[in-house]
Amino acid sequence: MDIRALEHFLTLAETLHFGRTSRLCHISPSALSRGIRQLEQDVGTTLLYRDNRRVSLTREGERFRDYARQAVSDWNTVRLALQDDQRVLRGELSLYCSVTASYSFLHDMLSSFRANFPRIEIKLHTGDPAQAEERVLSGTEDIAVGARPVQMPNGIAFHPVTRSALLFIAPASQPQLAERLSGKASSNAWREIPMILSEEGLARERTDRWFRDLGLRPQIYAQVSGNEAIVSMVSLGFGIGVVPQIVLDNSPLASRIRILDVQPRLEAYEVGLFALEKRLGEPLIDAFWNQQNPG
Repeated sequence: MDIRALEHFLTLAETLHFGRTSRLCHISPSALSRGIRQLEQDVGTTLLYRDNRRVSLTREGERFRDYARQAVSDWNTVRLALQDDQRVLRGELSLYCSVTASYSFLHDMLSSFRANFPRIEIKLHTGDPAQAEERVLSGTEDIAVGARPVQMPNGIAFHPVTRSALLFIAPASQPQLAERLSGKASSNAWREIPMILSEEGLARERTDRWFRDLGLRPQIYAQVSGNEAIVSMVSLGFGIGVVPQIVLDNSPLASRIRILDVQPRLEAYEVGLFALEKRLGEPLIDAFWNQQNPG
């Protein structure tokens, strides 16, 4: 079976959009459609439901997606093992991270990796860091960047890169509010405060626990996906937020934010790399992983 066709199918299974997939794969929509139809003929079943409104995987398509991921991974492993071009690694490595990570510490990591392995193409995807573990577990990404959870999922390896404090932030335009909330936290002061929090993830879990220790439930003004959106909404005066220090260090809105010196402080967390333990021996993943841990 044509590996390129499998790669096109995997991209389509991720985007569920023929037009977007054709652009990402640099082929015409008609060529993509022909390739998918040929795959369906080869396997003898329908892999995708499609109409004018949407595209979705059939049950058989979901099973075939798992096969395709393994087949492409096996092919890349064999292809690299057979190549002996001055031991130069080639291929594609998918990496998932937040927007903040992409232009902060990850910038230096990728620059160094590019210099050492110029033939490895990085496919960088950005989104909510709370999805990092799931993206790796599902096989969507080779490596992801995120915060280490309290309980690591089975089969996932983690390599720490940095630590970041978790901070309460207020709009700089409301100094009286910031002054009222700074210092030792009390239930009276925080009872009616509108909060802008992550929908999920470690920061949300630690914030919820902090409020429980006060005997309160947070008054949620908004739940958002991504720390950058929290900073934006807080800067506009919509409420108090919780974000990692690393986000503020790289935010263009930092001057419009005031950090609250709240006691007790939220527990800091480790930020690092996630990958499947069983895939750490694959050449491309091994190259990226061990560059971060040369010792």
